[in-house]
Formats: sequence, structure tokens, C-alpha cells
Amino acid sequence: MRLLTWNIQCGKGCDGVTDLARIVAIARETMDADVFCFQEVSSNFAKYDGGGDQSAELAALLPGHLPIFRPAIETVDQAGQLHRFGNMTLSRLPVVQINNHILPWPGAGSVRSMRRHALEVTVQASFRAVRIVNTHLEYHSVAQREAQITRLLDLQEDASTGPKAPTRQPDEPYESQTVAASSLMCGDFNFDVTDPQHAMIDRSIRPGLNYRDAWTAGRPGVPRSPTCGLYDHAQWTDGPDCRDFIFVTEDLG
Repeated sequence: MRLLTWNIQCGKGCDGVTDLARIVAIARETMDADVFCFQEVSSNFAKYDGGGDQSAELAALLPGHLPIFRPAIETVDQAGQLHRFGNMTLSRLPVVQINNHILPWPGAGSVRSMRRHALEVTVQASFRAVRIVNTHLEYHSVAQREAQITRLLDLQEDASTGPKAPTRQPDEPYESQTVAASSLMCGDFNFDVTDPQHAMIDRSIRPGLNYRDAWTAGRPGVPRSPTCGLYDHAQWTDGPDCRDFIFVTEDLG
């Protein structure tokens, strides 16, 4: 299974131009991915998307992939218009389950921050069903990130200590659901590899299957590639860094 994760920042490039077609072209040049996980997809937040629906545009640009967009933020203005902002997963592998988990937001009014979520899409890979968790944690608040990480670990513990296989009855709510123990969690975590919050995930020892950093599992001893600051020197004045990760459960590792 080939997967690409990217915080596309609403499609805005280092040149200040918002161009989703360019984003998708570069993504496809980088990898012929079975699953694309994008963060910061906007719908009708004019400051970021010009007032359009980026989820619809991304779906049109990747017609061979099932598009799944779920918002962390969903507001309605005085004119009755819906505004949404969140993560999007597009899969050409069969999708068997979709869940959207709103993450904790403690102290929402005390610090500049926004609601965050984890979009969980279970796909049927060639080897087994896998829960792909596409997330984006808070940037401004360490305390909020810690609460969000704890919730993500809770979800994985619940899933891997009580897995449930699908019974192929999609028209019956009790019987249609599946909970796969194996999981891949990716996205923009807004911490670097030296941060204790990275260790909260990578060194967790909870019951069930724990997450491990896929880079160190698959490339032990190999220097980590940066994921941000390579070209954008305005946001990343200290130079390249790694803030985006893929974590896999121990069985996949």
C-alpha cells in the first residue's frame, strides 16, 4: 500500500498562489499513491479558498479515488452559508468504514487555537483491513496537543483490544460496523522528533497494539528527511524540520 500525507495549507504555495491542481500534480509525481491524506482543506472560508469548495475540487482532480472529507470546523454564517475546514482522505482501495473523531480542545478560549479532528478511514488492503487515521494537531498549545494525543491513543487501545470484523450487512447498523486492530496514523503533528510528545506516541506501552514511528521502524539509523521548511523560509525561519509523521501499529511495523 502506498500512502502520501501532506498538509496542503489550503493549496497555497510558497509563491502565495492557491492552486490545488498544482498540489495534486506534485503529489502524483511524488508517488502513485493508493491513499492520499490531506490536511487543511477548506470550504467557503474565503480567506483560504476564495469562497469555493476545495473538497469538491480535490475529488474532481483525483477521480480514481473515493473522496472522504470531514470537517473539524463547521460553522454557519448569518446568511445561512456553511463553512467547513478539516482533513480529507482519498482512497482507491476499498473503503469499509468511516469515522470522524473530534479531538479534545481544552482551554479553547484561553489561547489562539482551532478545533481539531482525526478522520479514520478503514480500507481493505491486500494483507488485511487497516484503519487509516488522518489527523492534524494543534499548533499553538502544547496542552491541547497532549490531550489530543491521549485521545488518539485511547482510540487505538479501544480498537486493538476489542477488534470487530465486518459481517457484510451494510443495511443494519449493529452488524455493518468494523473495528480493525491494525492502524496507520499520519498527518501534521506540530511537534518534531525530539519533542516528548513524539515519544508519547512512539514509546507508548498500552494494552493492545501500540503505534511506532514508521521511519525508524523501516529505516533504522537513517537520518530523517525534513517535511517542512525546505522551500518556505517565511514560516520556517529556522530552516528545514520534520513535523509530519506516519505511525504504524506494531504488527505493521
